[in-house]
Amino acid sequence: MFGIGGGELVFILFIVLMLFGSDKVPEIARTMGKAMAQLKNATNDIKSEIQKGAEANGLDSKSLTDITGNINAEINNAKSNILGENGSLLGDTANEIDKVKEDIDTISGPIKRQR
Repeated sequence: MFGIGGGELVFILFIVLMLFGSDKVPEIARTMGKAMAQLKNATNDIKSEIQKGAEANGLDSKSLTDITGNINAEINNAKSNILGENGSLLGDTANEIDKVKEDIDTISGPIKRQR
């Protein structure tokens, strides 16, 4: 739950108990529960409105899934084009940069600064 472990949760509950007292904790928990329920209902309402709007425009869940799949396929295709065959960024560009570095080292070999 939100990346909080058991010990951390107990510590947080202890702090809440110390700050608000034992008589206010149940009231706070009830209020938090109601707020979470309202948030869940609001998100479900938004989801249903989006789905109704999509259906009104002729899009059903199957066509939305197809569109999403096509978009994901194009994204993966673009990634593979950028990364190249060997999985390194920009594929052969790294090899070309290494070749140029070697050429510069070969040319400037005797001219390099002495330490």
